[in-house]
Formats: sequence, structure tokens, C-alpha cells
Amino acid sequence: MQYDRIDARILEIVQKNNRLTSEVIGEMAGLSATACQRRLKRLRSEGIIEADVSIVSTKAVGRPIQMLVLVSLERERSDIIDKFKKAIKSSAEVVNGFYVTGDADFVLYITARTMEDYEQFTRRFFYENPDIKGFKTMVIMDRVKAGFAVPIEPPPED
Repeated sequence: MQYDRIDARILEIVQKNNRLTSEVIGEMAGLSATACQRRLKRLRSEGIIEADVSIVSTKAVGRPIQMLVLVSLERERSDIIDKFKKAIKSSAEVVNGFYVTGDADFVLYITARTMEDYEQFTRRFFYENPDIKGFKTMVIMDRVKAGFAVPIEPPPED
């Protein structure tokens, strides 16, 4: 997966607003609309752009309770890890899931309508899973920043 300085500029632009037209992105990056479309298509097909998403307000859609949950597995075996990863991917309540190093094995970002709903989720998702040693919940008081933008470093010039 290679990208050049123009690709880096396109990536910076679409991370801030992916609803811009190819004409606008191209103009900002110094390209024609057609050349911009070709580059965007390649960036997507090579997996440099993984997804085009919208960040939705949890409160606006009736899921105002947000939590970060640290999950520890009973044993770290590849089959158990893979099974838990699959459970994370299939759960609508889990917005983001990360397999991590440190005190916990996974960190999950979860939303819920109410604390009662979250309690029901914990019973289903954690307590009924014999592979889970324990979990710690941190309730988010205020979402200060939300996004997926990563700093883009242009490649060095040859």
C-alpha cells in the first residue's frame, strides 16, 4: 500500500469531510475531478481508505448512555480470542472494539438507551460467557472529541 503526496492531501481532505465532490477534492489537491476519482477508487481498493462513515449523535438516536468497558478473558487462547472478536463484531451495542495489551484484553465502546438496558446487555454478553474473567465499566460523562481522522504524513520526496 503506497501513497504519494497528492494521495496524502486527498486523505487529509476526505477525513475532514467525505461528502465533498470529486471536483472540490480535486481542486483542493490540484487535480482534475477524473484523476481525483481514480485516486479515491485506488485508495479504497487498496484498503488505505477503509470506510466512509458518518458520526451520529448517540443522544439524537436515543442511546445517550456511553461506556468504555475493559474486558479480561479467562484464558488467552487464539480460539477464545477469535470467538470473542466475532461476538464483538455481531453486537449492535458495541460501537468499537479493540484487542489491547495491558491489564485488559479488550476495550469496548458501548452505547445504551438506559442503564437498565446496559445491565441486560452485560448479563447476555459478559455473564453468560464462560470465557470472560471480568469486566470494568467506565461511564462516559462527556464525549469531548469524536472521529476517526489519523494524522497523514506525506511520504518523503525522492
